[in-house]
Amino acid sequence: MEIRRIQKEQAWQLRHEVMWPERELAYVQLSDDDEGVHYGLFEAEALLSVVSLFIQGDEAQFRKFATKVSDQGKGYGSHLLRHMLTEAKQAGVKRIFCNARSNKVSFYEKFGLAVTDKQFTKGGKDYVVMEHHVFPELDLAEIRKEDSHV
Repeated sequence: MEIRRIQKEQAWQLRHEVMWPERELAYVQLSDDDEGVHYGLFEAEALLSVVSLFIQGDEAQFRKFATKVSDQGKGYGSHLLRHMLTEAKQAGVKRIFCNARSNKVSFYEKFGLAVTDKQFTKGGKDYVVMEHHVFPELDLAEIRKEDSHV
């Protein structure tokens, strides 16, 4: 299993196959795909899972997270999502969010994302905005030093 950055065109095919197979390919192409970082998880050179990360300042949105239907439930998507969340944190992101399909909320909750009060419907599917606030780990040694000066 290998995760690497991919071109947007590589992500489009899997997005289309998994998310909106009944629509035209253009339906899964985002107008800002050129601004995103696209990740793919490969097993023996077969692309099994994709996700796209869009960072603006200290906030990020991940979009179009898709795992090949025949490979769902095998941990590939979880592995890719953990990798992408780590990359976002290392990039200095303080808040990350996604538009989750309502039937996938429990999956994202496992990764620390929480449901917000924002909901919408697109293409006949219900979505909820989920988010996670990333805080740097507290340096307990520094806190103890400060406390000793009181």
